[in-house]
Amino acid sequence: MMRTHTCGQLKKANVGENVTLAGWVASYRNLGSLIFVDLRDRYGLTQLSFKDTDQGFELASKLRHEWVIQVRGDVTARPESMINANMETGEIEIAVSELTLLSQAETLPFEISNDNLGEANEALRLKYRFLDLRRPKLQAMLRTKDEFFTHVRAYFHEQGFTEVQTPILANSSPEGARDFLVPSRLFPGKFYALPQAPQQFKQLLMVGGLDRYFQIAPCFRDEDTRVDRHYGEFYQLDMEMSFAGQEDVFAIMEPLMIELTAKFSQKQIINLEANKTFRRIAWREAMTRYGSDKPDLRYGLEIEVISDLFSGADNFLGEALKNGGAVHALKVPSASSFSRKVFDELTAIAKKKGLGGLGYLVMEEAEIKSPLSKMLDQAQLQQIADKLNAKVGDVVLIGAGEWLKLSWAMGALRIDCADRLNLKNNNEAAWCWIVDYPMYEAVEEGTLAHKQGKVVDFGHNPFSMPQGGMEALETKSPLEVMAYQYDLVLNGFEVSSGAVRNHEPELMYKAFAIAGYSQDEVDAKFGAMIKAFKFGAPPHAGNAPGLDRLIMVLNDWDSIRDMYAFPKDGQGRDALMESPGEISEEQKKELGF
Repeated sequence: MMRTHTCGQLKKANVGENVTLAGWVASYRNLGSLIFVDLRDRYGLTQLSFKDTDQGFELASKLRHEWVIQVRGDVTARPESMINANMETGEIEIAVSELTLLSQAETLPFEISNDNLGEANEALRLKYRFLDLRRPKLQAMLRTKDEFFTHVRAYFHEQGFTEVQTPILANSSPEGARDFLVPSRLFPGKFYALPQAPQQFKQLLMVGGLDRYFQIAPCFRDEDTRVDRHYGEFYQLDMEMSFAGQEDVFAIMEPLMIELTAKFSQKQIINLEANKTFRRIAWREAMTRYGSDKPDLRYGLEIEVISDLFSGADNFLGEALKNGGAVHALKVPSASSFSRKVFDELTAIAKKKGLGGLGYLVMEEAEIKSPLSKMLDQAQLQQIADKLNAKVGDVVLIGAGEWLKLSWAMGALRIDCADRLNLKNNNEAAWCWIVDYPMYEAVEEGTLAHKQGKVVDFGHNPFSMPQGGMEALETKSPLEVMAYQYDLVLNGFEVSSGAVRNHEPELMYKAFAIAGYSQDEVDAKFGAMIKAFKFGAPPHAGNAPGLDRLIMVLNDWDSIRDMYAFPKDGQGRDALMESPGEISEEQKKELGF
């Protein structure tokens, strides 16, 4: 037997037992006639002691960090003054009688015991990821992820869902990111695509009568990394329900999210409705009030529309209204400490988001100070302040322009001010659903879609059911059509996206035609699903939370990459395995390249 116990298992109750342990040398202290070694494995640390009269003392004096050893000895109680309350095994140590060296280690490129290596050393850590994984912090993260996935699986099985694994080698799909393509050896010139999501397959499962499906699904997207997005691959909880609509999905998902918050975080849920359900905010309201379709509701700072104050005004604010735009304002309480440098930085944010500039009011005892005083007198400035109930010490930020662009800009300012004033409480979890997304969005000039003659394209998932069905598609302007689409948001992060699906072939053809797709193009891209719908498809709906992102937000972890055993770096490279890499000429020839 290689070991009788793990290094985190022995307690005072085990004193007197003869045990065998195995693990890595985490630290050692040579006191001359006595050597102490902390032995580490995945479960914890145990202190070993070697006396100069012991058989293994000479070998023990040669031990170094991360050597792998096996020891046999008696469990002894530490003296009262030597008890380490910070260790699970801090009341005991092993008086070693036998020591066996299992493996030596070269000098380490970094300290395993240091959990604060920082992003500056990420390249080195990823190059030696097998060493990085020995750090207790990363092992704890991987254990949390395992427990998280296990809880999710158990929940959906209890709710009558069946877990099904959908294909990895699939077809290209319009999920919004670039596909990873796999050339076919058997069919030269043709390609598989790694699935961006199992969207079509899970809808086909509904047509197949499975009724309730879920999967912890690997998804592959060639899109740039972010703090909450790992390059290339990630895992999502994919679920779909037949004979179900938006309310049915919400009723399944909300109890799960409440359970996960309670079990896997230290956060208290706030902002629940009176009936204990999550708050729901229409997309347009979210964009207007918070400047974001994933608003952080842990703090106020709500944006207000003040367009009515400038109707017909002969200045840039009135000009924005004449051009069909809007004027929005954001009151920032107790922001009197904002310096000219801060206002310059806020103005730079506004300009980066497409506004021409940024106006602001500083509420002082004697007067309202503002760069807008060149065009607005004190009475007009006071009118703005009164509209926002601004008091002495507050700051009011004012922007004007096209509504959507203005909304995004004011939202960026809201987030920046919240950060400056430390308004985000990491002990709170503010959940909400964003609903009523536009079915279509205007195509920007100069884009590929614009060059192809498109006026509008799908705003989000093209398989969503339009609100109002065929009548809405035939009678409304495309930009007025709403979709039964919804996102689940937690503390400013989108953690899930879903929709009621369009399961009617003619309705789907019409929806795609408005976005500039011919029936032949729809049949070529989605022929299997269209064909299936013609043989009787149940109404169905679902969503797909990104599990890695959800765990990260619940625990306030700094980066999503550390949640993967073998992650890619910020440029999408695997420094350990040196991928992507070259392939041989023989492989290229076999694939027809």
